[in-house]
Amino acid sequence: MKALANVIVALLLVGCEQRQAAGPTTSAKEETSSSAPMTVKAVQSASTREAWFGETHVHTSMSFDAFIYNVRATPDDAYRYAKGESIVHTGGRTIRSARPIDFMAVTDHAEYLGVLPDIADANHPMSKLEFGQELISEDTEVANAAFTKLAMSLINAEPITSLQSESFLKSNWEVIQDAAERHYEPGQFTTFIGYEWTSLPGSVNLHRNVIFRGGKGSVPKLPFSSLISDKPEDLWAFMEETRAQGMGVLAIPHNSNLSDGRMFPAESDSWGVPLDANYARLRNRNEPLVEIAQIKGSSETRPELSPNDEWANFEIVDGKISAPGQMSEPMGSYVRQAYLDGIQMAEESDFNPYQFGVIGASDSHNASTPTDEGNYTGKVGILDDSPQSRRTTIANGFAYRTFGGSTGLAGVWAEENTRESIFDAFVRKEVFGTSGPRIRLRFFGGWGLSKDVLQHPNWVESAYNDGVPMGGNLSGGAAEAPTFVVWAAKDPEEAPLQRVQVIKGWMEDGQALEKVFDVACSDGLKPDKITHRCPPNGADVDLSDCSISANKGDAELFTDWQDPEFDPAQRSFYYVRVLQNPTCRWSTWDAIRTDEQLLDDVAPTLQERAWSSPIWYSKE
Repeated sequence: MKALANVIVALLLVGCEQRQAAGPTTSAKEETSSSAPMTVKAVQSASTREAWFGETHVHTSMSFDAFIYNVRATPDDAYRYAKGESIVHTGGRTIRSARPIDFMAVTDHAEYLGVLPDIADANHPMSKLEFGQELISEDTEVANAAFTKLAMSLINAEPITSLQSESFLKSNWEVIQDAAERHYEPGQFTTFIGYEWTSLPGSVNLHRNVIFRGGKGSVPKLPFSSLISDKPEDLWAFMEETRAQGMGVLAIPHNSNLSDGRMFPAESDSWGVPLDANYARLRNRNEPLVEIAQIKGSSETRPELSPNDEWANFEIVDGKISAPGQMSEPMGSYVRQAYLDGIQMAEESDFNPYQFGVIGASDSHNASTPTDEGNYTGKVGILDDSPQSRRTTIANGFAYRTFGGSTGLAGVWAEENTRESIFDAFVRKEVFGTSGPRIRLRFFGGWGLSKDVLQHPNWVESAYNDGVPMGGNLSGGAAEAPTFVVWAAKDPEEAPLQRVQVIKGWMEDGQALEKVFDVACSDGLKPDKITHRCPPNGADVDLSDCSISANKGDAELFTDWQDPEFDPAQRSFYYVRVLQNPTCRWSTWDAIRTDEQLLDDVAPTLQERAWSSPIWYSKE
């Protein structure tokens, strides 16, 4: 088993109701698993929704790549960590989150689920396999070769049949389910049964996390893995069959930034067939959410795609998974570009496959949720289990000091902390992502919203009654722009907020364009009417101890806003981005605690942020 600690391989897997308002109609599609239309009672219930924060992407020793990096923590450990308990980290020390989260899904790889722990167990039949003995060999070269073969089976979609015993996979799938059932405490802590579908064709990241609404008995007997098919469309077909059997399910793509342009295709599907309305329906129904940021980089946008966005260069990670030195194609790999491509398809062909909401997640392979810059515990076991290893490790062409970000969390607006309520929030896309802090964010739009709605104590109920929340659709065509209402509150244990921005995308003369508007500024400042930017608020960071400016920034930012360039004939989308004052990145905290020099190839500070799901507008 000691050899496992030395294995460094070239793979790092690592229903619809029309509500009348003043002016054009506001179409609020409150989709739940039952597709029931919203009623007056439902709207009143909606106004009681609270923000819940959680994690939908965590790996344990049941994932072969985590186990090979000496991770021995179990799904039970992951849930205990999420609830605020201590667990043993790969490096042997005890780790604990400063704050519990509200919900979690353990999403171990469906491919070879639990096989490595089985092989390492001398009493398990799989430990007798010749190939299994090679995987745990004391000879590093033998172990490396075996694991590389296992990894290449994913890249080439050629399963190693000896590791695919249905009875053992079923038993390990039940381990995942049983752990989720043990730790589910409705109203206090929610667990979701799930797994990761790890499609990696030609070293391209097409991974999805598959999340189920129900508990044990309400999930398939076996997960659908990429060893069955590495095509997303086949995964959706499986999900359609699962849903037809009464089992709620959705998939969440992640790390589109590493997909080489294939996560959000603009022309054809996995077989080269041109995209059409049926593709759009299947995709939107099965993938209502996308991870906008996580440890392996931000997937919102990047400077090459958004040259006029000064904040586009946030935790950018280049490259292809398991293909050192090969850069990932930006077009088709980022969320904002997918939104732009989607409205262009809608304009030209009357379908949009990219009407998804956004969340954050970590993709931790340590059974933890390392989202606190000051308490970063790494991503992949022995590769980055200490400040020193995080400074020096290079694997698969990625330098961990720049590769790993302390990101992120999913935020949802739901009536209660239960599987049903949170899952239904996922489906209707009333969700937001953060880079780690628990920034609360609300975003509404509509023509019935009064410009002083935020001044009323029951403004949330009015916003639901007279508009749509994030994830919704507006249609009309009247000359007047809809009113958007934005509210953001800082994490009580984090830095103050600096600004709130609305990112707009729209169609003009056959082109999809984008623009960033600052709409709320801290410290009593106002956006410039020409540049639409807030003046600097003077917030700074002392890099000797990571202390931040006193009395700079706000605890709460809110405003109503109308697009000054609104054209009712132009199809568009709007989403919100909230920026904190600058704080230290985890790499700076590491340097200070170990008395090392600051790294010169990574920024010492960053601006944590939150992103809302969009609101889409069309004239029809």
